[in-house]
Amino acid sequence: MATLDRRAFLRTTGLAGLALGLAACGDNGTTTSGSSSGGGGFGSVKLQLSWKKNVEFAGEYFADTNGYFKAAGFTQVELLSGGGSGTSVESGLATGRCWAGLSAPTITAPAVLQGAPLKIVGATFQKNPFAVISLSKNPIEKAEDLVGKKIGVQDSNELVWNALLKANGLDAAQVTRVPFQSDPSMLTSGQLDGYVGFVTSGPVNLRMKGHDPRYLLLADAGLPLVAETFTVTQETIDNERDKLKAFLTAEIKGWKDAVADPARSAELAATVYGKDQNLDVKEQTEEAKMQNELVVTDDSKANGLFTMTPELIEQNIESLAKAGLTIKAEQLFDLSILNEVYQADPSLKLA
Repeated sequence: MATLDRRAFLRTTGLAGLALGLAACGDNGTTTSGSSSGGGGFGSVKLQLSWKKNVEFAGEYFADTNGYFKAAGFTQVELLSGGGSGTSVESGLATGRCWAGLSAPTITAPAVLQGAPLKIVGATFQKNPFAVISLSKNPIEKAEDLVGKKIGVQDSNELVWNALLKANGLDAAQVTRVPFQSDPSMLTSGQLDGYVGFVTSGPVNLRMKGHDPRYLLLADAGLPLVAETFTVTQETIDNERDKLKAFLTAEIKGWKDAVADPARSAELAATVYGKDQNLDVKEQTEEAKMQNELVVTDDSKANGLFTMTPELIEQNIESLAKAGLTIKAEQLFDLSILNEVYQADPSLKLA
């Protein structure tokens, strides 16, 4: 996976104008592999990813490659790379660059609070990949272990860091925060005791370089948040409900395949969809295995991929409050569409 700066915990790009000009995307643009033909009633749409095309979006690759989008009635689902300034999903929805996007509550909530009519309709990652990554010789495996330690935190992740401290009753003075630019050598050289990074990539990279990493997942340390959330406009929910249900059905099928085959997920990422990203298949395979642990939980096994229980929704609202974002669940989430999908076809659930 890419370095942590791609996940500015509160990406501000384009938020000021999000309440205006929201529109569905057109169907111009290039096609992705496997989705250029077929006759469906929903035409062509664009899905904006939250970052560049790596294994993080394996489910989307399978949905495209295996024809699930086409079978659902779409002539094309174009996968737009995210990342970089001005390309947040929320901005994309505002400008008409995309019809749907993959984002996070910590990015969508500020837009909603500024008046943008957006909703989260599902969550791929039941647990956010943020973690404090350390080494076994000096492990940080619970929040109390942070006391007296030097932790690397990027400026873009100041809010998540402060929220973590608040969630665990820790004073900022108890931990030494060190400026950090996603360089793990600061950890391996002893300049840091740990750093805030992604559990899907950081430990994998360290392990492949011969180190023995440990990690503290923020979701298990008083700050439960989902990630890779499907975000759409309220207009889409109101006026294109069947289209949205068809899209989510195809996504569910794609992610079921991705969960079942991490190696193929890595191949699709490295050799097809992200072939210009110089991805390592072995590393991508290990990252796919790690992210499956965030996608598949007891609740998602019982209720279906992307679903969120009322308890998980409330936990996210509480976590957002700790990050200084006071918002009501009904302002941010609408899981009714996904519930209708599973009611119509219970076989979509994981076996």
